[in-house]
Amino acid sequence: MKVKDLNPSEYNSYYGTYIGKAGDLSLLDGLNESFNTTLGFFNNLPEDKMEFAYAEGKWSIKEVVQHIIDTERVFAYRALRFSRNDKTELPGYDQDAYTPSSEANRRTKASLIEEYTHVRKSTISLFESLTNDMLLQSGKASGGNMSVRAIGFINIGHEKHHCQVIKERYL
Repeated sequence: MKVKDLNPSEYNSYYGTYIGKAGDLSLLDGLNESFNTTLGFFNNLPEDKMEFAYAEGKWSIKEVVQHIIDTERVFAYRALRFSRNDKTELPGYDQDAYTPSSEANRRTKASLIEEYTHVRKSTISLFESLTNDMLLQSGKASGGNMSVRAIGFINIGHEKHHCQVIKERYL
């Protein structure tokens, strides 16, 4: 199952940018590849830049990493609910409220990387456990339709997007 297999009705157009960044690998290969690439990237981030924000009101690198973690958790929860045929509409979440509440800047780089590793491995385990029928299940979140498989590709692209932002604006 690859991005090209997705139908645009499987996700809100807002997520099209992330879907477009997911690449041409299968879903599981993409989750694993982006995990390895991102983990290497995070490990090589300079310690003295971790609390740097490129402009007033922008997140620090630690906050961006925490945002990636938080978003993956939210989306994995959605994937679990929809894969289990739960048709309850799920609300969006306010990423700008999560960031200050996370207190990411008090954490060490190592603790963020460890949490990221656990969360991504958990996401991979979830997606490995899903059948093709489960991947095709969908539900409503943030006011739009979302298939389970689209959620997996969104996670990949979301992570790639934010790593690119770190490269371009923080380093």
